[in-house]
Amino acid sequence: MPARAFSIEDGNLGNKTITTARTVGYQDIDLSFTKKPSGDIFKKSNAAAVKQAVRNLLLTNFAEKPFLPRYGGDLNSMLFRLSTDIDDDSLEERIIKSIEDFEPRAKILNINSIISPDENEVKVTVFFQVVNTAQQVQVEVSLTRLR
Repeated sequence: MPARAFSIEDGNLGNKTITTARTVGYQDIDLSFTKKPSGDIFKKSNAAAVKQAVRNLLLTNFAEKPFLPRYGGDLNSMLFRLSTDIDDDSLEERIIKSIEDFEPRAKILNINSIISPDENEVKVTVFFQVVNTAQQVQVEVSLTRLR
């Protein structure tokens, strides 16, 4: 059996097994921008960070982010459309595509959408799993007309 060859910088690795484990932790800035008494801002971590990112992605309109014209969920455009089954399906397809394309930390499990044309309201609930964990999270997004 051939012996393993390691460099001198690796140390005495011939006697130890090489195992690697990496725990993935997600951290984002809290978008409420409240500050700690120390003057620093709060951070969101793990599932809360991914939940905030998915919500932010869905509320972003197309062409709102520079140099990425197809970034976002563009849910505002669904407010003034006529409500049909096709709109429900296209809304869910749009949400799935945007999360798959721009948020790799979330794996979609289910989407519930309610379009109320009389009230000019769109309610969406997205159930997803945070990648590399077993945590299941739900995000509720509600859009209504202001006047």
